[in-house]
Parts: sequence; structure tokens; C-alpha cells
Amino acid sequence: MKKGTYILIIFLVLFFLFLATVASLFYFSFGKPPKVKAQSYLEIQLYGQIAEKTTPDFFSTLFTGRQPLSMFDVWTNIRKAKVDQRIKALVLRLGFLQCDWGKINEIRDAVLDFKTSGKKVYAYLDEAMDIDKEYYLATACDKIILHPVGTLFINGIGGDIPFLKKTLDKLGIEAEIEHVEKYKTAYHMFTKEGFTPAHKEMMESIYGDIFDHYIHTVAKARKKDEAEIRRLIDTGYFQGDKALEAGLVDALLFDDEFVDLIRGDRKKVTRISHKTYLKIKPSSVGLDSGKKIALIYGLGAIHTGEGSFQSMGSSTVIRWLRKVRKDKSIVAVVLRIDSPGGSVVASDTIWREVFLTKKQKPIVVSMSDMAGSGGYWISMCAHKIFAHPQTLTGSIGVIFGKFNMISLYEKIGITSEKIKFGKRADIFSSFRKFTPEERQFLKKEIFWAYDQFLTKVAEGRDMTKEDVDKVGKGRVWTGSQAKEIGLVDELGGLSDAITAAKELAGIARNETVKLVVYPKDYSFLDVFLGAMTARTKLKVLSRWEKILSTFELLQNERRWALMPIWLTPN
Repeated sequence: MKKGTYILIIFLVLFFLFLATVASLFYFSFGKPPKVKAQSYLEIQLYGQIAEKTTPDFFSTLFTGRQPLSMFDVWTNIRKAKVDQRIKALVLRLGFLQCDWGKINEIRDAVLDFKTSGKKVYAYLDEAMDIDKEYYLATACDKIILHPVGTLFINGIGGDIPFLKKTLDKLGIEAEIEHVEKYKTAYHMFTKEGFTPAHKEMMESIYGDIFDHYIHTVAKARKKDEAEIRRLIDTGYFQGDKALEAGLVDALLFDDEFVDLIRGDRKKVTRISHKTYLKIKPSSVGLDSGKKIALIYGLGAIHTGEGSFQSMGSSTVIRWLRKVRKDKSIVAVVLRIDSPGGSVVASDTIWREVFLTKKQKPIVVSMSDMAGSGGYWISMCAHKIFAHPQTLTGSIGVIFGKFNMISLYEKIGITSEKIKFGKRADIFSSFRKFTPEERQFLKKEIFWAYDQFLTKVAEGRDMTKEDVDKVGKGRVWTGSQAKEIGLVDELGGLSDAITAAKELAGIARNETVKLVVYPKDYSFLDVFLGAMTARTKLKVLSRWEKILSTFELLQNERRWALMPIWLTPN
């Protein structure tokens, strides 16, 4: 076969894949809702990356046939299925999930709420390796099913935390960072070769608390002693029959046997997928009606300018807040935050709009995996703050600095000539170090910013500055720890925050409300016509992509209220 023929065949295959994807996206955007049969069960496949909010992604559909998982979509589908009389059960097919404990707890709470309807929930695991978070989620279900030759591997919480100082030394790059205070460790990976005592104390406290909560919750769910759960986790590795003997799973079943279990005494049950059920409007099952509550998402690194689905631009967020504040039909606001922080100025700009909104309407914060430093800054004056027990929050502190590359430039032969007008015109130049006098100047600057942070936390949380300083100094806390020290009000998820917003707005707990969600979803035409641009905006980022993206967004913003987003062991 000639080369030209091969090229033509490849072109035609890609073209037909392209057409199929366009048709799929068009149907997703404009197609009629599917018909849900009377005896159906909703099946949600939970594996891979999961973000707070996503939108139809052209390229993911084209190359993988699968949309990125959205926490909002999962939460919405479980809420609908709870009240939809056609749905008789919920099935979670669990694989390795790339998210932190807050989102896992959000889904777990949604499952527990679903069970109050009297409907059953089943978790199915094929090959469950290094899957503690997912097993924690599975224990909320009525039954946990493992494939007969599958392996359950629950081995606790831990991992390696990288420090890059020696690598930077070899390259000839020096991180010159000033910070407030000893627990503000966001740059330790660049300036240290290992833990400082304060850094180690904080990390052990955070993950020790998360582990204790994990043990307690699993023991209660599986009706076991906590000491026994700890022994089982220390064993770690359970092949099918051993997992059943240990009481960690309820049955070993092949897929057809699992369907028989779901069917029970019914003649027939019909599976409906998560993707298909998303097309069912909440209003069609009695939800999303009544008075309006705005649900505003603040996701990713905080920076000045316009944001996207994966970054929190101050211009974008304040525009949403101003819009809902002026909209008389909106009676309350829930601000959902999943952010490590970022620019001090951008954080304070958003804080101001939250403060102004609070004067006119109830505003409640719901924290996801992370709402630390700048993420806490924008939260602290809300009427109420909700966090999951495992949420990472606090990190009340400031960092300021630059990378100098003098040695690197010498190694690769880069030279420079200096021109400047003004004593400090080149203070942030990568061609020189800070002088001792400049370090003192910068230290004074960040202590001033830290004092602003303390003052606003004290005002927002009805605490003294001295008390805030005691729990500040850059220290990260879990949600459960933050509640004990007064940084958050309640432990709970998005549903709890919405309930609190309803109560503050004088709406009865049992009344339904209509959620007005920001950011709005991209339409089919947005995705199709602006696919390359949309890909950058909509992509669900991996942990290291988030780090690089954060630095890119903040490269022109010198004072950062940023927590160590990359220091999360598995």
C-alpha cells in the first residue's frame, strides 16, 4: 500500500472520530433528556482526576471518550437520584481517584444523605491498590463488593515530600524568600534540604489528624474496634478471600453476580450511567426551584485579572459577586473554595467584595480540599464557614521573594549590562542577590501585610489579633482542628452550607431553592469554536501542573499568601 493511501486512511479515521465527538457534544448540549425506566439504578464510575467544576471538554471526549469528573456533577446526580422514584439504588464503581480528602468526604456525605431515602448504595472494587481514600468513601455504602481475584490494598497515609534545594544549587539558582512566620513553608522545597522542626510538626499534626479521622470513621462504619482497623491497615494487603475474612468487604462477586445482587427480588433493573443521568434536569425531579441562591466557585491559584475554570482571577470573581449582590432575586450566596491562595492584593480585592456582599445578603463559605492562606483570606468575613474534617485551611501568613540565577547565567555564558534610574529599580532582577538592607525592607513589608491579615481575621472571626497570631504564623490546619480554634464554624460540605444559607435567608430547611451557579458552563459552540483556547481553560490539572501553573500566574505578583499545595502525601 502506498504512503499516500496510509495518510488518507489515517485522515479519514481521525475525521470520523472528530464527527462522532462533535455529534456527541452537540447531543450533550441540545439533545432531549433520556427516558429513565421505573426500575433503574444510577452507576457512577469514580476514577482518575476529579475537579470541583468542569465543563464539556472537546479534546478529552475526542481522545478518551470520557469527560473529566466534576465534583459538582457527582453531587448533583446523587441529589437527583435520592428523590427520583425511578432510581432504586446507587452504585459506585471505585478506582484510584486523583483528588484530596475533602472531595472524597463531600461524596461520602452525599452518599450518606442518599441513604436516608431508604435506597441502597453499593461500592464495587476491581483491583483496589493503594486506595485508602476510596475505601474510606466505600465504607459509607450498604455493601462493599470486591472482584473474586481482586486485591484490597489499604496501607495508610504517607508519601515522600520532595526538596529541590540541592538541584537548584547544581543549576545555579537560589531562592531568596522572606516569610511570616515559622510555619509558612510554601517555599521550603526550594530553600531547604529537609524538614525544619516547625514544618515537620505541622505536617505530622495535619496528617495524623486526617489518619485518626479515617480510622475512627472506618471502624464505626464496619462495626470494628479502632485498634483492629489500625492492625488491618498495618497488614495492608488483602487478596479477595482474605479481605472478606477480615470483614473489610461484604462479598466477592463477578460483574454478573453483582447485577443479580442489585436486582434482588425485582424481575429486571436497568443501569443508567452518570453521564446519561446528567441530562436529567434537577427541576424534573422537584429540585432547583423556589428562591434563588448563588453558588460561586473560587478555584485554583488566586491572581489579579481574569480567571478560568482552574484559576481564580480577582476581576472575574468580583464581577460575579457584584452581579449577585445587585440581583434582587438572589437571596443568599454560597462561596465554594478550593484554593491554595496566591496574590495578596488579589485575595484582598476579593475579600472586599465578600465584605460588601455580606452587608446586603447572607454569604456562606464551603471549603473543599483546600482553602488556605489567600483561600482563607477571601473566606474569613463570611457569615459562616463550613469545612470538611480533612480540609486544609488556615496558613495565615505571607511570603515575598524571587529566584536569583547569577550562578546559572555564569555557567551558560549569559552576561548583562545594568541601566537603572532609582535606587531599587532592579531589586527583583534575577542577575543579583538582595542586599541585607533590601531584605530588612522586604521583611518589614511582609510583616505589614501579615498584620493586615491578622486584623481582618480578627474582625471577621470575632477574635483578638493576639489570638489569631497564636494560630497563624503560616500554620496549616485541618478542618476539624480549624473548628476547635475558631477559624471555621462548622464541619460539613456543600449541602450543609446551602442549608445554612437558606436559614440565614429565612427559608425553611425543607424548601427547595434554585441554584444560580458561577462560572456558567461553556456552551457547545464555545467548546467547538474555541477548542484550543478552551482546552487551556478547562483542563483538569495534575498536581505538578498546578504547581507550574501557579508560578506562571503569580510571576508578576510579589507578595503571596500561598500554602504548600504540593506537600500533600497520598
